[in-house]
Amino acid sequence: MTKIETTLKDWETDQEVRWCPGCGDYAILKAVQRTLPQLGADPKNTVFISGIGCSSRFPYYMESYGFHTIHGRAPAVATGTKLANPDLDIWLVTGDGDGLSIGGNHMMHVLRRNVNMQIMLFNNEIYGLTKGQASPTSREGTKSPSTPIGSYDHPARPAAFALGSGARFVGRGFDVSKNLPDVLKAAHAHQGAAFIEIFQNCIVYNKDVFHDFAAPKGAEDQQLWLEDGQPMLFAGGAKGIALDREKLSLEVVDVEGDDWEAAGVIVHDVTNRSIAHMLVEMPFGPFPMALGVLYDDPRPTFEAAVAEERSRAAKGKQPNLAALLAKGQTWTVSGTAQDPV
Repeated sequence: MTKIETTLKDWETDQEVRWCPGCGDYAILKAVQRTLPQLGADPKNTVFISGIGCSSRFPYYMESYGFHTIHGRAPAVATGTKLANPDLDIWLVTGDGDGLSIGGNHMMHVLRRNVNMQIMLFNNEIYGLTKGQASPTSREGTKSPSTPIGSYDHPARPAAFALGSGARFVGRGFDVSKNLPDVLKAAHAHQGAAFIEIFQNCIVYNKDVFHDFAAPKGAEDQQLWLEDGQPMLFAGGAKGIALDREKLSLEVVDVEGDDWEAAGVIVHDVTNRSIAHMLVEMPFGPFPMALGVLYDDPRPTFEAAVAEERSRAAKGKQPNLAALLAKGQTWTVSGTAQDPV
């Protein structure tokens, strides 16, 4: 991809941005619009593809190409777009309802196939566009129009779903975090399907549900920002994550001074899939929320394999549609419309 110089303004459209006042989507939009110039991205080579939901208005607000598709099917459209033109820079935008309910099957396949694109899943643990029903990620006990007494469903974990589906890149961030652009940059640098779960505050139907770890101020001690090759420290370095080797599970340990090694704190390795599974399953409360790049271990992409297959099938021959249609058992209907039947 040829890098060009742009500014945030070059990525803003003339469309009025219409989300509820205070919605976390505004912050995510600005984070993406600020990040793309730093990547040297070209609007003429960039495509934003979405499904249905509040998050899926995103393509209207990006001065690039885009598709606002149908509920849950954005991964299928994005896959087709990438296969038609592998040089395009594809960003898929979805929500916890669009991507993990009706679209769960499509999401699984775009991840296991490893189609080269960035997948941003906005997780607000609620259906926003359809007025606040419980979503696949809603917590047990969530009261909503569809669960008036409280949800009894065990919630889906998007990052765990992505790892289980074979994703080679899994990251996490939240809407108002200053670190979100760094996660987006890492996802863009990854060759393959890069899945980013973004915790997003729904100001109307699920306000402050992530406040304990994603509040604009005062929640830093509950955030574990992961960095490859660095110890897993949080709470200003006073606490860390260690591996209980007997139980093969993670635990929170206290750190005396700067001696994190003596406390047994793990050094983050983005290629360690087993630890990544443990990180996404850590229950918040006893543990901090794991954020940043949890896993990054590239493999050959789907579109590269398709291109290679096409090349082998062609074997230097020129495409011949007529020959293809006539191949195998065929017959010809002769005569004219005036001939008797």
